Amino acid sequence: MREIERELVRFRDERNWKRYHTPKNLAISIAVELGELLEHFQWRENEEILASMNDPVERENLEDELADVLIYLVLLAHELGIDLENAALKKIAKNARKYPVEGRE
Repeated sequence: MREIERELVRFRDERNWKRYHTPKNLAISIAVELGELLEHFQWRENEEILASMNDPVERENLEDELADVLIYLVLLAHELGIDLENAALKKIAKNARKYPVEGRE
């Protein structure tokens, strides 16, 4: 995750885009990209979606949309000083306590 963050910040800084990467703009960009991702699922059944992953063009399009969401998420975490990997691991641990495996506490 840190390597991805370093590469994204380097890419951004080489193009002098930091001034556009405010927390508000990055959060909006996540929502925009998520909308584009959702277009791939709209009006389709799960079986159709899964089958479409065998089409290299459809697969690449979906990979691109997922990557766009991840890119903006990583950049937002960077701007806010949040260690995204650590935050995700902490959240998984919280969820494990909140939703224990049935039969366990």
